[in-house]
Amino acid sequence: METKERERIAMKVAWITIAVNMGLAVIKFTAGIVANSSAIIADAVNSTTDVCGTVIVMIGVKMSGKASDTDHQYGHERMECVAAILLSAILFFVGVGVGYSGVLKIAGADQGNLPVPGMLAFAAALFTLCVKELMFWYTRANARKINSIALMAAAWDHRADTLSSTGCIIAILGARMGYAVLDPIAAVIICLIIIRAAYKIFREAVGKMTDKACDEKSIGEIRSVILEFDEVLGIDLMKTRIFGNMIYVDIEIKADGNLTLKESHEIAEKIHEAIEERIKNVKHCMVHVNPAAGTD
Repeated sequence: METKERERIAMKVAWITIAVNMGLAVIKFTAGIVANSSAIIADAVNSTTDVCGTVIVMIGVKMSGKASDTDHQYGHERMECVAAILLSAILFFVGVGVGYSGVLKIAGADQGNLPVPGMLAFAAALFTLCVKELMFWYTRANARKINSIALMAAAWDHRADTLSSTGCIIAILGARMGYAVLDPIAAVIICLIIIRAAYKIFREAVGKMTDKACDEKSIGEIRSVILEFDEVLGIDLMKTRIFGNMIYVDIEIKADGNLTLKESHEIAEKIHEAIEERIKNVKHCMVHVNPAAGTD
């Protein structure tokens, strides 16, 4: 997929996400204050943070699409990983803040003094759950389409929001049945969900920042392409590394040692072009030809 088309899709998803989260934040803040629900207010804070996170994703995708230059000769794909790490940090600190507030309410008041949330809070939580689940499927589909780690991080953030909204619904109904402490407990649970999502985003981004090898399926596909060529007598070495959302491949193949330099180069060039054309997200493939034992 061309860089401009990839960027266009990412920006479209990002703007829709910003609009949705801003609308949900207003609805939940209003419902949380009017209906006396700590859980819904915590969820509203999460939606507000999501807006900031989406802006970071947009910046990361925009910067990762920049062409190579003198200072960055391998491109800027890792900027998307940087954006994902920043997003994970924001999610972590927001989660801790939400959890701390919930713990204070649980520890500082007995259940009889805690306010009972109104039905407006329940309606806001149910509406949020439906919207966020739709946003998860929409964002994940587009993240897979353009192979964007930052956009996939945003998708799982939506899924975390559906889980927190589910917790809000259960807590609000429980509080209205006489267990008011369930509302701040839900805020603490939301905190843990947010922190877990932050950890998953951080772990994946760091993996792509540290030249992690690509998945076994892709490695198998690359191997199959190489072995389709009759001139290849074996594979001595194959290394892969993930660079942002792209894959770099280094290969050493065995070939007849009596081949001329030109013939060896032509074999390497054919394999190089086949892998870059047929294997998704391979940005560059380097092929080295070794003489097979007993053929020189």
